[in-house]
Amino acid sequence: MNTPSLSVSRGEQQRALWISTFAFTVCFAVWMIFSIIGIQISKDLGLNDTQFGLLIATPVLTGSLSRVFLGIWSDQFGGRKVMVLVMLCGAVATWMLTHATTYTQFLIAALCVGIAGGNFSVGVAYVSKFFPASKQGTALGIFGAGNIGAAVTKLLAPLVMVAAGWMMVAKVWAVALAVTAVLFYLFTKEDPSLEQRRRDGVKPVPFVEQMAPLKNLQVWRFALYYFFVFGGFVALALWLPHYLVGAYGMDVAHAGMVAACYSIPASLFRVVGGWLSDRYGARRVMYWTFGVSAICTFLLAYPDTVYVVQGIHGEIRFHLAIGLVMFTVLVFVLGFFMSLGKAAVYKHIPVYYPNHVGAVGGVVGMIGGLGGFILPIVFGALNDVIGIWSSCFMLLFLVVAAALGWMHFAIRRMERRSFPQIDSQTDLPEAIDAAAAERRAGR
Repeated sequence: MNTPSLSVSRGEQQRALWISTFAFTVCFAVWMIFSIIGIQISKDLGLNDTQFGLLIATPVLTGSLSRVFLGIWSDQFGGRKVMVLVMLCGAVATWMLTHATTYTQFLIAALCVGIAGGNFSVGVAYVSKFFPASKQGTALGIFGAGNIGAAVTKLLAPLVMVAAGWMMVAKVWAVALAVTAVLFYLFTKEDPSLEQRRRDGVKPVPFVEQMAPLKNLQVWRFALYYFFVFGGFVALALWLPHYLVGAYGMDVAHAGMVAACYSIPASLFRVVGGWLSDRYGARRVMYWTFGVSAICTFLLAYPDTVYVVQGIHGEIRFHLAIGLVMFTVLVFVLGFFMSLGKAAVYKHIPVYYPNHVGAVGGVVGMIGGLGGFILPIVFGALNDVIGIWSSCFMLLFLVVAAALGWMHFAIRRMERRSFPQIDSQTDLPEAIDAAAAERRAGR
């Protein structure tokens, strides 16, 4: 089991958790930097929505693909060293972003900046080693709240960009990441499992053995869950400022503030999701997440529509549209339940795969991150092809409906395998009572 060493004190647990959470927050702020500076870069280069979607999503591609290897390396060589290396590479790449001038150069720079997003799988592998299974849901929920870095970028980057230009945003964020890397190295220690391996002279688990659990279909089902709850979160965190500017005519500063109403609950309440998963079970939390998210995305997907009815005395017109206030409320609720789901997905992993947290967590994180890469590009393409702003929520509704259906089907199949008599039972109380009365009469 993935249980911390007895030598780990509560103080060491808390220090590892909170410093890692702070580091993840800064990394996530850097990872989301194109959600704000990309708007100005798009104007300067004259990009269409598909090109803009590719630009803001490109960092997510690197951050996603790197999560598998970074998670495995964290299990093999220790999360502390890998975390510092990731942050330093991200800081250099973010600073070099200011030298790009063409669209191609910006895409290449964005690929390099994306390494900061790989921090997540490193942190999951590192933090989980300090806590027992009964507390890992809460601990990883707190760590995952570092997603709040998206809101940090949305609130602060527009102010810096208006005052000093987008290049200053990149430089400030790069310096912040480099300083965080130094602080992390100075105030953390190696995880207890790595120290135990060193004392016992045990070699790291080979790469092939680390990847063995990926043969299980269950891992890929968890990955689909994360594709929506995290990939959808990243996609909307990148897309919403542009959406608000286009659909509601807002300026970038106010669009960033409204978009933060989504990013903040979608980040902070991950802590609550971890606690609820420990207390009530991750499966129940996932049902809540997918059910409410399906309702929210369905409502948000409804386009601004004018109906014309031929009445007795002439035409009768109806205008149905989601105003800015209702839009903000719905994305807040959507963000809240996505945050619960993000914690619940990662509650599963240390329980089912305690010795392969880095590999499984890396793959699940990679697929989730790829959602953050693919979805903004598709959002832009849908805008260009269909010409409806709410088409992005139409797509998200289909994704969450698929995830909910697969999850329910898989759970029912497991129940039937464990309890064969379930197929002969019914949920109708009248039928149950009638069957009981019939049995009594036959005695």
